[in-house]
Amino acid sequence: MCLILFAHKMHPDYRLVIGANRDEFFNRPTRGLHIWPDKPGIIAGRDLKGGGTWLGVSENQRFAAITNYRNPADLKPRAPSRGKIIIDYLESQKSPREFLSTLATISGQFNGFNLILSDREELFYFSSQTGESEKLEPGFYGLSNRLLNTPWPKVKKGLTLLEKACKTKDGLISDTLFRLLTDSFQAPDSELPHTGVGLEWERLLSSIFIQSKAYGTRSSTVVLMYPKGKTRVMERTFNPMETTHHEEIQFTI
Repeated sequence: MCLILFAHKMHPDYRLVIGANRDEFFNRPTRGLHIWPDKPGIIAGRDLKGGGTWLGVSENQRFAAITNYRNPADLKPRAPSRGKIIIDYLESQKSPREFLSTLATISGQFNGFNLILSDREELFYFSSQTGESEKLEPGFYGLSNRLLNTPWPKVKKGLTLLEKACKTKDGLISDTLFRLLTDSFQAPDSELPHTGVGLEWERLLSSIFIQSKAYGTRSSTVVLMYPKGKTRVMERTFNPMETTHHEEIQFTI
């Protein structure tokens, strides 16, 4: 997952509004959003190589999503899958604060990551780079492959579009969110970060929706969590080099 935009208690109808893109190599085997047959309380996509997921919800109204922290110099080839952290949380009975307290003691064994966790009451952010967790107050947030609200072009633009989307009427907000997640504008070179991947990759990765022959946005996910418990989660998946979705699926729990 390479971009998560979310509004916490900023919409009149929802306590949490989420729009997220998962960017990955097209040859990495993946199954899209589904109820896991071996873990029936979990709805998520599945990384068929690592065994975990990038974003998921549970029947008891828990939410979790993860992004990689981009720093090629610190890559650990034999590190365990970060995607399994999501499943561990969704299956846990611990509060976000309790879960993150334990995770902080072992986070160094993973490659760098950022984590968003929510239950029925609270929303937390954790970064393995700092080892610290933060309870998030109401507001608009953007997370890519650095720290929370790092002002990368895609994050800044995404936050502007998210604020506009949260002014949309209830029945139209999901379409508005999906539309903003297809924005493929690449930032000018002068605005690009320097994360160690080279200029060509910095350009490619600067857009909200990424397109190339081998790597790009594989899916877009919208999650709408109501104040009194109900959650809607929707996903659109994409073919390489195509900007229109070829499959959409949704669940309400």
